[in-house]
Amino acid sequence: MHTLQIGKYTLGSRLIVGSGKYDSFETTKAATLASGSELITVAVRRLNITNPNEPNLRDTFAGTNVKFLPNSAGCTTAEEAITLFRLTREATGIDLIKLEVIGDTQKTLYPDVLETIKACEVLARDGFTIMAYTSDDPIMARRLEDAGAHAIMPLAAPIGSGLGVQNKYNIVFVREAVKVPIIVDAGIGCASDAALAMELGADGVLTNTAIAQAQNPMLMAEAMKNAVIAGRLSYLAGRIAKRPYATASSPVDGMIQF
Repeated sequence: MHTLQIGKYTLGSRLIVGSGKYDSFETTKAATLASGSELITVAVRRLNITNPNEPNLRDTFAGTNVKFLPNSAGCTTAEEAITLFRLTREATGIDLIKLEVIGDTQKTLYPDVLETIKACEVLARDGFTIMAYTSDDPIMARRLEDAGAHAIMPLAAPIGSGLGVQNKYNIVFVREAVKVPIIVDAGIGCASDAALAMELGADGVLTNTAIAQAQNPMLMAEAMKNAVIAGRLSYLAGRIAKRPYATASSPVDGMIQF
C-alpha cells in the first residue's frame, strides 16, 4: 500500500525530498531521515556528488537507505540534459533520474515540455529510468509517457512558491491520462498540501523548500511523512459525495415520536 514502484525501482515511501536550501549537509540528512523518504534529489550542476576532495553529500548519507535522484536543474535544452545525465551515470552509476528542462529561468521556472519530451526519448533509449518534471497538462503528460517516462511529475505551483495545488482538476486529469505513477512536484508549502495531492490520486509527492525553509525542518519533514500516508489512505478509502445540504448522522426511520 505504501510502496511506490517507478520502473525497476521499489521505494518504501511515497514522499521524495530535495537537498537544496538547507544550512548544512547534517541538517539535510536529519530532515531527510525524519521524512522517511528513501529518495532525495540532487542538482548535479550545483552540488558536488562526485569529487572526494570536497564536501560530499553522498558521504553524508553513507550507511542510510536513502537513494540519490540526480536532476537536471539549470538545463534549458534537451541536449544539455542528455549530456548531463550521461556524464552523471558514467561517474556514479546512477540511472534513476529526474528530468527537468526549464523554459522560463527568470520568473516562473516553468518547464519547457517540448524540450523535455525530446530529452526523454533519447534518455529512454539509453536505458535510464526517467521521472519527468512537467506542467499540469494531461496531453503533455501522455506524450511524456509515450516518450518513455517511468513517472510523470506535474507541478502543483511554481517551484519554491509554497502555493500548494493550484489546479486540482488538472492533477486529476493527469492521473486519468497516464498509466505510470504521477508525483506531484513543486509548490508544496505545508503538510495539508501534500495530503491534498495524495487525495487527488497522486502516487507520490516531492517537496524541498517546504521542509528546508520551515522554522523547524525536522518537524515539517515528519509532518510531510504523515500527510502523504494519510492522503494515500484517504484516497484509497474513497471520500463521501459532496452534498449541498445536511444529512442526519442518525437515521430517522423508526424514531419515537413525541
